[in-house]
Amino acid sequence: MRTQSRTNMKAKSQQSGTKSQQSGTKLRKPRILLAASGSVVAIQLFKFCHRLCEWAEVRAVATKRAMHFIDRALIPSEVALYTDDEQWKEWNKLGDKVCHIELRQWADAMVIVPLSANTLGKIAMGLCDNLLTCLVRGWDYNKKPLFVAPSMSRLMWSNPFTACHIDSITKLGIKVIMPDSDSFMVADPWNIMNELSRTLNTQVRLIDG
Repeated sequence: MRTQSRTNMKAKSQQSGTKSQQSGTKLRKPRILLAASGSVVAIQLFKFCHRLCEWAEVRAVATKRAMHFIDRALIPSEVALYTDDEQWKEWNKLGDKVCHIELRQWADAMVIVPLSANTLGKIAMGLCDNLLTCLVRGWDYNKKPLFVAPSMSRLMWSNPFTACHIDSITKLGIKVIMPDSDSFMVADPWNIMNELSRTLNTQVRLIDG
């Protein structure tokens, strides 16, 4: 089933490429910003990177707490990993680059997986105290999709605060990929990949000129 899903993604990409060549348009892969917050599921970030790199350009963002679970050595070499240390690294004066702005402009879409209960609460309340939450606060919801895949314990998920926070971020325009695991609340990775693929249609068309 999963092999078939992966094959379908590649087939769609090839079909889009053929149609584009016939119509004279240029194609590039979609640019996806993959972010992780402080949940144990962040240990799987490298797997999401590898899967997305099959059909997209990928850059990764991780919070300080997420880095506790992430092994940089497992991240694909073509994927740049940004942390809070990069937020103001290139800024010295007005007009200099700001990391969260540069990343937002580069990306076609962003997906936060895992989205911890803590970061969910921050987003719902409009807080922006690290690179990831600054990205979310400054995101262009009218033009670029933003997906989140919540990941937390069953009791955290059933807490009344969680329902309120999910409702708040949905109203912002954030697409929530609901968890489907009974033991640890997190969406199936293939549901996440398929949702991204359907939304972006695997490739972004660039019109000549």
